[in-house]
Amino acid sequence: MAKRPSAILTALITAGAALTAALPAHAAISCDTDTTGGSTFYDGPSASKKYDARFSNSATIPNLSTQTPQGAGTWYNWDGSGKNLLLVGSYRDGADSQIYGIDPATGSTVGVVAIAESHVGGITVSKGWAFVSGAGSSIRKYSLTALRDAMKAAGTPYLTQVGTARDVAGASFIGSYGDSLFAGTFNETGRGTMYEYKIADDGTLTTVAGAWEVPTKTQGLTVTANHFIYSTSYGRGNRSNIYVVKRGQKDLDAAALSCFRAPSMTEGITEYNGTAYLVYESGSYLYASDPATLNVIPRLHKATISSLTSLVP
Repeated sequence: MAKRPSAILTALITAGAALTAALPAHAAISCDTDTTGGSTFYDGPSASKKYDARFSNSATIPNLSTQTPQGAGTWYNWDGSGKNLLLVGSYRDGADSQIYGIDPATGSTVGVVAIAESHVGGITVSKGWAFVSGAGSSIRKYSLTALRDAMKAAGTPYLTQVGTARDVAGASFIGSYGDSLFAGTFNETGRGTMYEYKIADDGTLTTVAGAWEVPTKTQGLTVTANHFIYSTSYGRGNRSNIYVVKRGQKDLDAAALSCFRAPSMTEGITEYNGTAYLVYESGSYLYASDPATLNVIPRLHKATISSLTSLVP
């Protein structure tokens, strides 16, 4: 027979319940929606004045007639001769996913590599490895040496992951800075969470305690020394958001941040040499011909990192 709680314990329980009920819910973060004077360089209506003033067109994304682009990453000195690549991951249900290597200097596609099917929501490079979102909440790793050989080969060679995918709390998006990988969850109805993982030389990921809070509907992330830059979106008829968040506070309500509207259907975002490159899935065969798609964008968009981080100095 269970014991009845003491009068003191009952009072503590009652007080705790009252305190919990009194705690405020997360306040909605206000995003700048000013479109006054915006000049669009893309299909569809202007997203916001801040977006149109900062971003411009960049490279065309390949294979949009068969694949849907998602994650974005950067690979410095990819071939050993000082050249660099933007990496874009793409998926097609029931088929291999693909990784595109795009030369940021010319906009040309250098190579296409097939990998095992997944949504490929994130891709990043660090310490000799390419880390890619796998099935469910997992992260796969690929040897950069093997990826380099595949990227140089003709056609669309298939590349096998190394070892077993690492199950994590969430891998809807991935970013990295130094020897830290950041990966988190997409949450349509509320804020998501993100964890930091330390990267060992053999590609092993070790979880750092304590979750970061991330914006609702986060699809992409790039990390700088002092900022997280998030791409958030959901729905082909809805504008996206770009969040610039000062690093340091894991609670978004305590963090210094700025938010502004972007065209519909943003996905991955990556930084290369002081420039942010942003991926859209709206140019894919799945969405481009749908009149409900607000902005059909078949290209990467780019903006200087300083134009974004200066919003939250």
